[in-house]
Amino acid sequence: MDSVARRAAGLLWALPVAGCGGVQSALDPAGGDATGIYRLTIVMTAGATLIFIVVTALLLYAIFAPPERRAWLGSRRTIVYGGLAFPVVTLSLLLPYGLLVMRDTDVPRPGALRIEVIGEQYWWRVRYPAEDGQAEFSTANELVVPIGRPITVSVTAADVIHSFWIPNFGGKIDMIPGRINRFNFTAERPGIYRGVCAEFCGDQHARMAFDVVALEPAAFASWRSTQAQPAPEPAIPFLARGGELFRAGGCGSCHVVRGTEANGRFGPDLTHVGSRRTIGAGQFPNNIGTLAGWVANVQHIKPGARMPSYGSFTGEDLRALAGYLESLK
Repeated sequence: MDSVARRAAGLLWALPVAGCGGVQSALDPAGGDATGIYRLTIVMTAGATLIFIVVTALLLYAIFAPPERRAWLGSRRTIVYGGLAFPVVTLSLLLPYGLLVMRDTDVPRPGALRIEVIGEQYWWRVRYPAEDGQAEFSTANELVVPIGRPITVSVTAADVIHSFWIPNFGGKIDMIPGRINRFNFTAERPGIYRGVCAEFCGDQHARMAFDVVALEPAAFASWRSTQAQPAPEPAIPFLARGGELFRAGGCGSCHVVRGTEANGRFGPDLTHVGSRRTIGAGQFPNNIGTLAGWVANVQHIKPGARMPSYGSFTGEDLRALAGYLESLK
């Protein structure tokens, strides 16, 4: 029975800790700014806990101690030291520390990689401007960044107010139509992190996420070079049929596939859609099955998205179309 109790107690202790790490947690910092905010959180939480314990202990003493032993609680010295000096000293120490953290957080750095992100209902348009002879290109629902290099993300919105938040790298920043805000961070370790919209923006707000993929500099350079290239030609007749269906279905009126006649600007850039980890703004793994399901019935999967469902495709046509999209890497 004792071993069962110990295991149960261990599980109870582990439950709150389990939510403190992972790909979407402010308590698992992966950058300098996020580390500073995390430390400030720890200091503030420790200070608040200490104050809570002291006040609770005094309250319990005042309630349960014999009257002759708690008379000192109402003395002038207790009020001056406990009610005046203690909070003044505590706040005088915490306030400068918080201001120092704020001063050093979200600061532009020289040589930063520039990325532009536009929030839309309910996905993220991502653009990498031309830099050092490297061509401009666009992607969607995914930020790929090199570790060790400062990043400056310029954010705005195309429709309603959104909020750009990557918990592992820092705080939130509003995305406001007609206004450009900037968010600065530096990824310090490779990994895949999750970002979300933290401002209610409509029916599918909870399904508006994105990946941040932090790569070694060499791997990032290779990725960027590939993304700037036009879409690859279909390698086999089955994929070529999918490309024809993409054109015949009018997909190119909303989506762009560089290197083809598809030049739509309304929806996400699909030039290298097959290289992305997820579809639907972080909702599903990217594979032929999920791509086919998304094309056929997007309004059932994500009601309110601005893409119509294409339920008229046969099963074979859907497989060919999804295969073509999956091949765009």
